Amino acid sequence: MKKLALSDDILLKIEKPARYLGNEVNHVVKDPKGKIRFAMCFPDVYEIGMSHLGIQILYDLLNAREDVYCERVYSPWMDLDAVMREKKIPLFALESQDPIKDFDFLGITIQYEMCYTNILQVLDLGGIPMLSSERGENDPIVIGGGPCAYNPEPLADFFDIFYIGEGETVYDQLMDAYKANKAAGGSREDFLRMAAAIPGLYVPAFYDVAYNEDGTIASFGPNRDCAPAVIEKQVVTDLSSVRYPEKPLVPFIKVTQDRVVLEIQRGCIRGCRFCQAGMVYRPNRERELDYLKEHADKMLNSTGHDEISLSSLSSSDYSELEELTDYLIRTCENRKVNISLPSLRIDAFSLDVMSKVQDVRKSSLTFAPEAGSQRMRDVINKGLTEEVILKGAADAFAGGWNRVKLYFMLGLPTETEEDIAGIADLANKVAKTFYEIPKGERPGNGRVDVVSSTSFFVPKPFTPFQWVRQCTDEEFVAKQKFLSAKMKEQINHKSMRYNWHEFELTKLEGIFARGDRRLGKVLVAAYKNGCIFDSWSEFFNYEGWMKAFEECHVDYAFYVHRERSLDEILPWDFINAGVTKEFLIREYKRAHEEVVTPNCRQGCSGCGCRAYEGGVCYEA
Repeated sequence: MKKLALSDDILLKIEKPARYLGNEVNHVVKDPKGKIRFAMCFPDVYEIGMSHLGIQILYDLLNAREDVYCERVYSPWMDLDAVMREKKIPLFALESQDPIKDFDFLGITIQYEMCYTNILQVLDLGGIPMLSSERGENDPIVIGGGPCAYNPEPLADFFDIFYIGEGETVYDQLMDAYKANKAAGGSREDFLRMAAAIPGLYVPAFYDVAYNEDGTIASFGPNRDCAPAVIEKQVVTDLSSVRYPEKPLVPFIKVTQDRVVLEIQRGCIRGCRFCQAGMVYRPNRERELDYLKEHADKMLNSTGHDEISLSSLSSSDYSELEELTDYLIRTCENRKVNISLPSLRIDAFSLDVMSKVQDVRKSSLTFAPEAGSQRMRDVINKGLTEEVILKGAADAFAGGWNRVKLYFMLGLPTETEEDIAGIADLANKVAKTFYEIPKGERPGNGRVDVVSSTSFFVPKPFTPFQWVRQCTDEEFVAKQKFLSAKMKEQINHKSMRYNWHEFELTKLEGIFARGDRRLGKVLVAAYKNGCIFDSWSEFFNYEGWMKAFEECHVDYAFYVHRERSLDEILPWDFINAGVTKEFLIREYKRAHEEVVTPNCRQGCSGCGCRAYEGGVCYEA
């Protein structure tokens, strides 16, 4: 039996000790001797990290190699964080309970800007120097990947390597290079040189950046011959030819996504101009139906989960969705397994399927119009008309639903008060659609519950809006108050509720989404000011962040409230994410012209992703 890193008296004092014990169903046990040791980290609490599909895929992928032992590590919750500091307990991996500083690699998935200080927490508690420049021959190689790696620059000081693209592509090459370098007696620098020559891998130390007097970037380029000027995103062309976990990890405690997750496709055909995922995960690629059926059966058999979820940016666009859901309904009915179908367009087919797989009386339906007016939906290329939204609502009410959630964004480019008022007007029309049903035929208790939620728009890299300014605090508050008042003016306001996000978190997300290397010192200062678990409202320390910017003499407004010129060098311009700058500029201009671009199946918009020679670009 393995020796636990935490003593019994510590485990009895902390909340949810099962977060730190390991030993879950389907965890991997290997003799670490002679193997490359890889600690895979999700820099948030266990319940969030265990719900992340990417970690499950990489854990399975790396452990499929005989010469690699991949283990997991998550951010210790605040109670254990305090104990580890007090008792000087080094952060450890779950499987072996060995300190992560003794591993060869620490791989960190970077999902969200507000987990950046948690990355510093992991390094600090792990006894690994925060700055890559201060690491020695015996320290782990720290490698980062995930959506935020598409602008790695705010984190450049802390990582040895960034992995740009999908995990199934070049990890084998990286592990082989590490073995070869070790066998040859090579140094850390020698290995990083080998890594820099592998497509998709970015070694920040091998690049220099210079700035103009106004703070914009003057130049960015490699300082080693081994480092390419452009980092090419790596893509799996055929998703049905690569590994997918057949025995996913099953936690002992309830986690956020406590179910089998079946990824049916990657990418999206829709082209919403605010959506980074829809751009960087192009092209849209589907998994074959037989592949999905086989993996659904194997995962349900190996886990005992009572729910299966289809993972996709837009499940309705999967071409064989009807056949897949028919199969799952037949299979899951016998097993008493529920089916979750997120990311569906609300149309007749989707409502029919949902009525078969969920309890209509208990559930609510989610629509994401994103904007209240048709003009604004055309600006963001949402591809939804009011007619389609209201028909979906009418079909839902006819099908037995009487609770609807509507998601919108405030602060979108070119937004006017009329566009904001349109949100309240649309919510009112959805409620009105319900009350147009004759009294005796209305579902539920005869009343409808329409919940509208707004988040604030954050411009992201590799989107047509990467150049636009983000609203100021005062503008966000004014927009929120204006909409709140408009909601109360509606005829059906008693059937309507309005929820909103706070602007402070949005501002920080915006700063780091489009930031550069100069923000590294702000992250360190914020961490020292006690800023961790920032995405958890009970721990969010806005004052600590503002103090950090002040201490570092960094003007955050430069990063968040400024319109960029189309010819400015952006911090992420050295990455080729598939979508070309020419395409993004074209879409930026079409947004201001309020012109809709058809989805990828209706017609190719020439985004540049045909270069990958797969997926929707080659369906015909």
